[in-house]
Amino acid sequence: MKTRMRLVPAKREVHALDDVREVALVGNPPRRGLSRQWSRGPYVQRQWTYDGGPDGRRRKVIQFDSRDMRDPLRNTVLEAGWTWRGVLRL
Repeated sequence: MKTRMRLVPAKREVHALDDVREVALVGNPPRRGLSRQWSRGPYVQRQWTYDGGPDGRRRKVIQFDSRDMRDPLRNTVLEAGWTWRGVLRL
């Protein structure tokens, strides 16, 4: 995952675009497979596994959410007094 950012100093704005690429590992020994996934924008991988919690109950464990990486960048920009804009193209 990459978050691409363009600074627009005249407007004190940051234009941001998430770029996610995924390559599957297949076979034994693992090697890159032909299955590839590519997307732009906020990305949440909807696969999850069930894991036993500390109280013995099962709970969902989300594998990947692009907001975990993007939010600290956005918060830094906003704290500096700039505007954060999500865009479809840079």
